Amino acid sequence: MTDTLGAPPTGYARVFAVREFRAVFAAHLLSLLGVVVAEISLSVLVYDLTGSPLLSALAFALGFLPYVVGGTLLAGVADRFPARRVLVLCDLMCAACVLPMTLPGAQIGVLLGLRCALAVVSPVFAGTRMATLADILGDGDLFVLGRSLLRIVSQGALLAGYGVGGLLLTVVSPRHALLITVVTFCASAVLLRCGTRRRPARAAASGGNALVTDSLKGARQVLADRRTRVLLLLFWVPPMFAVVPEALAAPYADELGAGSVGLGLLMCALPVGTIAGELWAGARLRPAARERIALPLVCVTLLPYVGYALHPGPAVSLLLLFLSGAGSAYTLGLDQWFVRAVPEELRGRAMTLLTAGLMTIQGVGMALAGIVAECAGVAWTVAGAGVVGAVCCALLAAEARRTAGAGAARPNAKTGLTTM
Repeated sequence: MTDTLGAPPTGYARVFAVREFRAVFAAHLLSLLGVVVAEISLSVLVYDLTGSPLLSALAFALGFLPYVVGGTLLAGVADRFPARRVLVLCDLMCAACVLPMTLPGAQIGVLLGLRCALAVVSPVFAGTRMATLADILGDGDLFVLGRSLLRIVSQGALLAGYGVGGLLLTVVSPRHALLITVVTFCASAVLLRCGTRRRPARAAASGGNALVTDSLKGARQVLADRRTRVLLLLFWVPPMFAVVPEALAAPYADELGAGSVGLGLLMCALPVGTIAGELWAGARLRPAARERIALPLVCVTLLPYVGYALHPGPAVSLLLLFLSGAGSAYTLGLDQWFVRAVPEELRGRAMTLLTAGLMTIQGVGMALAGIVAECAGVAWTVAGAGVVGAVCCALLAAEARRTAGAGAARPNAKTGLTTM
């Protein structure tokens, strides 16, 4: 199996041969830098102003909670308007939200409200960008590799971003650091405006429907399809359980007496495993092989957490987290199935819904982990997440096999040929 350019079927290098993807990739790096700097700077700023750990943590939590609002009520933006315009305007709106945070007189309520606004815009931007990748790279293997690279960069930000942000705050004040975020969002907008070409909207507003009505209608259409619904659940459910050891890393490190260094390692192990798994699958496996291993991997990716029942020490815990993260390579197969299953005119709304659900359900998973750990303890909570999560994944994998033929014969919207 080869792509339309006749390139080899494996490896990431050919994705960077596409000029528009290079612009999207660079813009993604800048946006990530802006988001990471904004999160840590705002958290520190809120704590400096209030001395309240609760409000400081809330500044982080507000990055998750409003995702469901933007992802459901504003999803129609991704398909009703030209993608480049949406991406540029989202970046500029994010810059406009951060700029008032830099003003000395900004009050706590204003800061948290602007943080909410950023989180509402984010899923629209992310969903539109994902759909645009399919326009730029096609809906075959190049799309899968492009999506993988963006995920790898996001995981890398978890490893390095907060450290860089912390070092930055030793040099400048939080408000001055937030100015850097404004610059990165504006630079991302310029890259997307100049580095990608204009494409028409995927779908016109139907019957003059209002944006919110159209967004909700699109969400219903996406969720009404059995195949698409099970694929969305396969994207959402494993991460809900996967975040449990990260959410409980601080108390577990305290139980082990691992200190701050041990805590940092426990927080890094899962992202490192995820990056390693995706790089291996993307660089070494052919597209057909990635699809073959997707369901077996999703069934076992959470099983290493069961080892927490033995109350392992730091070294074994790191190994278990790394192995679980490496299992996330199943997402490359899911990406191919998802873009194949969703009609092109719904692609932006489907991608936005996917992003919003993913962020929201991880927040739910973190909250549930804390509640259960209060009663069952950290180790048993993580082990339980491994067992329950693996069972849920196995049931979803079985349903995915049953629906495998549902999208297999859908005509390709661009070529009119049947996609298999």
